[in-house]
Formats: sequence, structure tokens, C-alpha cells
Amino acid sequence: MVTQPNHFCPCSSNKDYGLCCQPLHEGEAARTPEQLMRSRYTAYVLQLSDYLLATWHPDTRPEQLDLSSSPDWQGLDIVSYSQQGTQGRVHFKAWYQGGKGPECIEEESRFIKQKGRWYYLNGLIR
Repeated sequence: MVTQPNHFCPCSSNKDYGLCCQPLHEGEAARTPEQLMRSRYTAYVLQLSDYLLATWHPDTRPEQLDLSSSPDWQGLDIVSYSQQGTQGRVHFKAWYQGGKGPECIEEESRFIKQKGRWYYLNGLIR
């Protein structure tokens, strides 16, 4: 995946990576759960395991994350999202190239905001 300026961000936002997820990958805090979800998807595409672990809530975060066998991610669809105070939800479909063609993972993710930063808490696969 090309991640230079003037290339669309993998999160399907139709924005340049440098103006979309890259600032978050470099330490900027996500403003919303949806923005964090998009940046996490992009981190899976770019295999940024340190970012994924850093944005995962400590109560549910794995000790390590091996992305070496990640699928060939193809796109992200945000179905719905909501935010109430320090709680957020994002329902999404993440598309990847499977053995028989395009396949997707559908999940409703839960997020929590602590000390000014959003964290991925957990998700329910649909």
C-alpha cells in the first residue's frame, strides 16, 4: 500500500493519507470513535501493530499482535456510529480478498475515552 502524500488513505475516506490517518499514526489523538476506527483499519492495512496496541484499551489489549498473516485488506465501510460522552460505537464492514473472492468482517466495535484519548475496547462480530 502506497502511503505517500497525494494517495488516498486506505480507510476509504477519500482523503489523502497525510491528511487523514497518518497524523493519528504519528501521535495525534482521534477526535471521535469513527476517526479512531478508520485509523485502526488503516493500521491493519499498513501492519502498524504498535499503533494498534497503543490504541487498544489496557483492559482488553493483547500482550502482542502478530500481523504477518493478515489478509489483503480491500476497503472499509462504516455502517453506523454513535457517541455519548465517553462511550462510542462503530458498526463497520472491513473487506478483504479471500480465497473465493471478496469477503468481509462485520463488527460493532465499542470505544471508550479516557484522559482525552479514545481507545478500542472490544467488538461483537456479526
